[in-house]
Amino acid sequence: MTDELITNELVKHGQKHMRSGPKIHSFTGIEKYDALLNDLDRFPHAFVIGCVMDLQVKAEIAWAVPYKLQQRIGNFDFKSLYALSEEQTKSYFNSPAPLHRFPEKMSECLYRVIQLIGDQYGGDASLIWSGTPSSADVIFRFLQIHGVGPKIATMATNILARSFRIKFNNYSAIDISADVQVKRVFYRLGFTDESASTNEIIYKARALYPEFPGLLDYPCWDVGRRWCRPKTTICSECYLGTVCPSSTI
Repeated sequence: MTDELITNELVKHGQKHMRSGPKIHSFTGIEKYDALLNDLDRFPHAFVIGCVMDLQVKAEIAWAVPYKLQQRIGNFDFKSLYALSEEQTKSYFNSPAPLHRFPEKMSECLYRVIQLIGDQYGGDASLIWSGTPSSADVIFRFLQIHGVGPKIATMATNILARSFRIKFNNYSAIDISADVQVKRVFYRLGFTDESASTNEIIYKARALYPEFPGLLDYPCWDVGRRWCRPKTTICSECYLGTVCPSSTI
């Protein structure tokens, strides 16, 4: 019963987050970088490229790549990107300084995702998610991109659903992202052991809210960031304070 009460509260706050506020996602905290990434109408490929770059570097570095490429190339029109040879793409990516800690690997990923969008989606990356597809379809399409694994594919689909309000005909394939905040909150809520693996957290979230496991991601992250901190807790201010088994209230 406690799990159900806690889950209901998390779901309520997750749904509130999806409904509230402007459809602007802060990827880097830098307005001009984020403006490009949020412009799904004109530059949906910027968001996709940012997703591809999110590999073993700080998120702010990965998501800055599209804007920095725009500055180096002079524009971010897809036709211009698609017309670049592989060598030209690598040159823009690496000069005057590499945009990623893995310059060879990620410049190849950049070239290949541009070619895939051009060849498979006619230059319109939004076709990856348009038409109210299932969440599984969208994750599958991201997985067809060179360098993208389940974690990035799920993250991308979750951002589209939660932040950009893209409509899917179901959300059941979108898993939670088991970052350090989520892991800590899941443990203190009594959902998992302290040493739980990423897969254990993912499957627990599926069991708690099978309709949209990834909806639990934001409220758990927010609770961890604001009240359920690594060394201190502010249970009296947390909306889970009266139902959390670790509460000090």
